[in-house]
Amino acid sequence: MKNPKFILASDSFKGSLTGSQINKILTSACSKVFDNAEIIPFLVADGGEGTLDAIVTNKNGKIIEKSVLDPLFRETKSRYGAFDDCAIIAMNECSGLPMLTLSERNPLKTTTFGLGELILDAVEKGYKNVFVTLGGSATNDGGLGALTALGYKFILKDGSIAKGVGEELINVVKIDGSFAIDLKDVNFTILCDVTNPLIGEKGATRVFSPQKGADSDAVELLEKGMQNWCAIINDYFNADANAVVGGGAAGGLGASLTLFLNAKIKSGINTVLDIIGYKNALQGATAVITGEGRIDSQSVDGKVILGVALPAQKAGVPVIAIVGSVGAGYEKCYDVGVKGVYSIIDKPADLEEILSISPDLYFKTAISVFSTIKAFLK
Repeated sequence: MKNPKFILASDSFKGSLTGSQINKILTSACSKVFDNAEIIPFLVADGGEGTLDAIVTNKNGKIIEKSVLDPLFRETKSRYGAFDDCAIIAMNECSGLPMLTLSERNPLKTTTFGLGELILDAVEKGYKNVFVTLGGSATNDGGLGALTALGYKFILKDGSIAKGVGEELINVVKIDGSFAIDLKDVNFTILCDVTNPLIGEKGATRVFSPQKGADSDAVELLEKGMQNWCAIINDYFNADANAVVGGGAAGGLGASLTLFLNAKIKSGINTVLDIIGYKNALQGATAVITGEGRIDSQSVDGKVILGVALPAQKAGVPVIAIVGSVGAGYEKCYDVGVKGVYSIIDKPADLEEILSISPDLYFKTAISVFSTIKAFLK
């Protein structure tokens, strides 16, 4: 039997196991079953939480710390990643919902200003390729705050200049770009798998702002504001902002970065896999081990498992998914190259108990998976 080669590319199990922990457990289990296996571990993420660390770790990059303003304009310590001439900026690190308590969450009052500060810092340091992940935002300001940090001025009905919060969108009457920093030599890529438009029933406000603390009155005010914002930027760019696929991501930031920064919106998981070299590693692989905390019908909708499975299927490499729990519609994964799904739960138990012993449960399942693979190798 030739030396088997295993690619490890699992999402984290939220609240239970990090990607790094999973890779360590899989490596240990594989080494226990095989004496001579080649193991290639990747940290993967779909453009949301964990993407920054996944890319920086895989690319042997560095973390740059920077003080910025949080979603409520309070100074906070933030960070972004860098490798070669690239910067990785994550929305959740500067303008994210987890940065606020439940009582503080109000997209009328929150801003993306801190995101703009990180972009400005990266550009001033000379990074020519800037990747921005949009998952986990606390905002519905249409990018008003981020663009303000980059030098744009937005004039309101009373003649004042917007500070960059959601409730101001309805009063914007003019864009002044004369003080904006020059970004024409910087390539911007947005990592996002949301396809929602800027306005409308499936737009940024109606779909996402309730999750960020907006009540019914706030939703209506924000939607009217986003409609006004859409009209203002359409006139400014002679464009159709609502036609931007994914323009509603992060409270309208997707559309604004696309138009103001000439950014390109790309699939989060596919972009991450391209950056870290996953597809090249598939050559000669015996199997790919992937997974997530819960596998269901949504796992084939821009998530890690789909992104990992499709290139492997094309390369003729079988994919095994080790997961926490199994939900309705998980069978769709078999259509994209997943050959087997293994849940780590081995007996009835409450969630708290499962979480407390998840490393042991995962290890036992991994042993079973590698032992089964070994039985079929010649």
